[in-house]
Amino acid sequence: MKPFPLWLSPIRTYILSIPLLIVSCGIAPQPVFHEQADSSTIQEITHPQAYFHFLRGSLSELNNDSSQALEAYQAGLRFDPESVFLKFRIAKLHYALAHMAAAVDMAQQIPVEHITNVRMFLDLSKIFSGAGERDHALQILAVGQRKFPLESRLYLSHGNLLLNEKDYLQAEKVFRDFLQYVPDSAEAYYYLGIVAAEKHSTLEALGHFEKAIALNTSLERAYIQLVELLEESGESQQAITLIETYLKDVNAHHREFRLRLIRLYVAQKDAEQALGHLDYLLEQNPGDLHAQVRKAQVYGEQGNFTAAIEELDSVLRDRPNELRVRDFLGLLYEEIKDYERAIQTYQANLEIDPTFFDSILHLGFVSYRLERNDEALSYLDQAVTLNPKRPEPYLLLGLTYFQLKDYQKAKASLEEGIHQDPSNAELHFNLGTAYDKLDRFGEVVKEMEQALKLNPEHADALNYLGYSYADRGINVEEAVTLTQRAVAIKPHNGYYVDSLGWALFKVGRTDEALEMMQRAVALVSDDPVIYEHLGEIFLLQKELEKAREAWMHSLQLDSTNDALKQRFRDTGFGEPVPTLSQQSTYTP
Repeated sequence: MKPFPLWLSPIRTYILSIPLLIVSCGIAPQPVFHEQADSSTIQEITHPQAYFHFLRGSLSELNNDSSQALEAYQAGLRFDPESVFLKFRIAKLHYALAHMAAAVDMAQQIPVEHITNVRMFLDLSKIFSGAGERDHALQILAVGQRKFPLESRLYLSHGNLLLNEKDYLQAEKVFRDFLQYVPDSAEAYYYLGIVAAEKHSTLEALGHFEKAIALNTSLERAYIQLVELLEESGESQQAITLIETYLKDVNAHHREFRLRLIRLYVAQKDAEQALGHLDYLLEQNPGDLHAQVRKAQVYGEQGNFTAAIEELDSVLRDRPNELRVRDFLGLLYEEIKDYERAIQTYQANLEIDPTFFDSILHLGFVSYRLERNDEALSYLDQAVTLNPKRPEPYLLLGLTYFQLKDYQKAKASLEEGIHQDPSNAELHFNLGTAYDKLDRFGEVVKEMEQALKLNPEHADALNYLGYSYADRGINVEEAVTLTQRAVAIKPHNGYYVDSLGWALFKVGRTDEALEMMQRAVALVSDDPVIYEHLGEIFLLQKELEKAREAWMHSLQLDSTNDALKQRFRDTGFGEPVPTLSQQSTYTP
């Protein structure tokens, strides 16, 4: 007798409720079909005992008992060894339980030609891929695509697997093949954009993402990728326009997009637009702490510190225990040089939490800045105790001991910092300066070179090492190169320009040296060393009156330079008698 279809069977619910009775009576059940989660195919189980164990396994899965379900399905498979469905369930459960070898072994027993379900193609490829059987996973998906040429999930899984393997050529082919069947697939164009971006084909990637958005105006991922590419290409205004369009036409409440837009406006120094979007976020959610703090940051970047402080004060009135907000407030007081108010603000944090590291560190820095060295050392020692891995306390301890002219302790603090964080270029640079004070030039060179190895753009290290060579008259060609690199990084730093001029002077390039030194004087008008160098260059060029004036001005700025006074006399310029009234009269 031909069986009833499941949906017509009058005993369906009865069978499900009393499977033991059916089996024990030896009554052959109607052929039972188990529908997959994606409802795409139906698998038949006809053997009574296999069906019974299938029901046991299904109930165990419903109860989240994977081990019991696995045991039941394996029992069922002994009665129906050719059941594709049971093999599939067993493979999936082994995979879920991280039994990778067993999952692959069972999956390999399923003939590809017997798979008629899209979900099975996807899950089997996932099993093979997860077990490192990449080629088998790709083969499964390729067969699936041939059987279901309009099924996007197969193409996307296939292409993404190839993307993960960095096989961009084949990944692109898969997505283009899909477009042959579904030419308006936004997902296919999105992934073609990903492929192009990975191949650094920026224009091609931009085109694909734009096409994806045109086909699906709400495809958020395409907007994100397109915005990032536009930013990387220096097209910030286009990125802004794109996000504005998304917020206007797709989702005005997309918070992350609006925050990204704010960041772009801040980068363009368009504070008005940035503040407008922050106000929108705060209208939607007045308690948005991130937006409140970001608003204060924008005011601070504008130089409007009063508004920034008022914004943070308003936050703290409602949330007095927001320690990071109060710490930021202290930094704003530092920016306006209201150090006493900054100290009070940081100390207020410590009254709430005596172990709050950032405020302890900032108290150490402000105390160092105010030359309250004992207080600085106390706070910084606390910071080291609280977080011995952080490099900042060691750096500030070194600088504080420098200020106390205790170079041995400065060296020890910086060395301990390097022990904790050997990749910190600032610690190496400052250790080099400590070695300089201890007259250990070999170690100076070693530390400066290490700082530059860690950060080739460390302008201070380039300048320090270059000037040190030039001033000692050694490695003078290298001194020129080093100081040129420093000036290239910070062209308006008068001290770096002076170092370059001095290095050029040492290699005999006098005209260039004079040009650099005059530029240094224009940038820094109150440094006696620069005027001393300028005088030496004028003297070499036989410009005696200009040399005399430059040295006189140097002595006006630093009357303790006995070596220059003697040089002044020995050159025949007479007795240097700098007076305060002469200090502002020199022009190079």
